[in-house]
Amino acid sequence: MNPIWHESSRASHSYFISGGHKPANLHQWGPGVRDVYALHYIIRGQGTLETCGRVFRLGAGESFIIFPQQEIYYYPDAYDPWEYVWVEFSGADAGRLLELTQLSEIQPVVTKAPETLQPFFHLAWNAGVSPCEMLRADARLHLLLSYYMEYYPKEPQVDTKDYIWLARKYIEQNYWKPALTVTEIVKAVNLERSYLFRRFKGATGKSVLEYITSCRIRRACELLKTSGLPIQLVAYSVGYNDPLYFSKVFKKTTSLTPSAYMMLHAEPTELQRNRAQLPDSRK
Repeated sequence: MNPIWHESSRASHSYFISGGHKPANLHQWGPGVRDVYALHYIIRGQGTLETCGRVFRLGAGESFIIFPQQEIYYYPDAYDPWEYVWVEFSGADAGRLLELTQLSEIQPVVTKAPETLQPFFHLAWNAGVSPCEMLRADARLHLLLSYYMEYYPKEPQVDTKDYIWLARKYIEQNYWKPALTVTEIVKAVNLERSYLFRRFKGATGKSVLEYITSCRIRRACELLKTSGLPIQLVAYSVGYNDPLYFSKVFKKTTSLTPSAYMMLHAEPTELQRNRAQLPDSRK
C-alpha cells in the first residue's frame, strides 16, 4: 500500500474505520470505554444508552454517539430490541466536525431526523485497503457527518469577526476572477450589505473593493518577482482582462509600473555578478 495511506498519515483528518448493521437481538455492550468515535442510527425498536451518569431511552430515527475514552453501556429493550446501523471513525478533525453538531459528551443523543439516515451509513463495510477504496470511505463518512451538521446544527454563536474572516477568505480565494463583485461576496457571507461594509472597513481599514485590489496587486508583485511571466499574463492571472488598466492600478498602488517593478526585483545576470566581483581598477 502507498505509505501516504497508512493510518498514521490519515490520522491528521477524520477517517473511516469500520461500520455495520446490527439486526434486532439482545446484543449489548459495556460498561466500558472505546478509543474511537462510534455513531449509531436506530432503524427500528428501542434501547438504552447509559453514560456520564445519565440514562437515555432511544427509538427509531434517533441517533447516539460514543466518544473516545468515555464510559458507556448500551443495550436493547427486552421486548422491542432495536435494530441499528453504526460507523466508527477517528482522526484529529473528528472532534472539530462534531462540534458543529448538537452531539457532545454530555448530550450524546439527537432526536429523530427529518428523513432516514440509514443509507448514508453504508460507507464501505466490505471495503478493501486500496487507496481508492479508503478515499471513498472517508468521503462518504464526511457526507454522513454533513447531514448531522445540517439536521442537528450547533446553536450559532454570531461573531462579527467570523463574518469578516469569511469575507476576506472568499476574496483571497477568488481574487483572480475578473467578474468578482461585491454582490457576490455579500451573498457568500450571507450578511446585510451595509452592515458588512461598516464592519469590514473597521476591521481591515479598507473597503471591500480596496481589499480586492490589495489582494490582486500583492499577488501580482509575487508573480512579477518570481514567475518570469509577461506583464499581460500577470494581469490576467490576478483578475485584470485589460493589461493597461492593470498597469494603471499597479502604479497607483505601488508607485511603480509593472515593468519597473519587475526590473527592480530582477535577479542579476551571471555577467553582472562577475563584474561585481572584479576589483575596482581606480583604487
